[in-house]
Amino acid sequence: MTEPLTRARAFADDATRVTDVLELTFDQRERSRLRVRMLSGEEIGIDLPVGTVLHQGTKLLLDDGRVAAVEAAEETLLEVTAGAPADLARIAYHIGNRHVPIEIGDGWLCILPDHVLQAMVEGLGGRCVTVSRGFQPERGAYGHSHVHHHHDDEGHGGRIHVMAGGTD
Repeated sequence: MTEPLTRARAFADDATRVTDVLELTFDQRERSRLRVRMLSGEEIGIDLPVGTVLHQGTKLLLDDGRVAAVEAAEETLLEVTAGAPADLARIAYHIGNRHVPIEIGDGWLCILPDHVLQAMVEGLGGRCVTVSRGFQPERGAYGHSHVHHHHDDEGHGGRIHVMAGGTD
């Protein structure tokens, strides 16, 4: 008989001591129910309210009292740069109009790989380079919600998510 899967169903306080770590891609962090493997090798289930998005540093309380911290796993991204700050701002504006997750840094933007967005960025004079690192997109201007766009070839389908962990 198989033992029941330990589950994360709640959040732990920031001050709580971490006992294990979960490295999750952005796609995994925006799913509220999934089976994952912690760095220790143990599999657990995540069972959180629908629409929850996890962030770097979020602490999850496991059924048995242990606490797992969420880290952004390394993944393939497009890093966007431009010749001048105004050009990068213009590109950020147009990416923002597509309601896709975006990470903003000093002189660069990062987005998930998307050939349509890459063509748009390059058409606006920007440069795209493929990089591999943890993706930590902006949380949105309205506190704990974020409109997210799942890309398909037609470019439709925004969803609203409840944000979890960290402060804005």
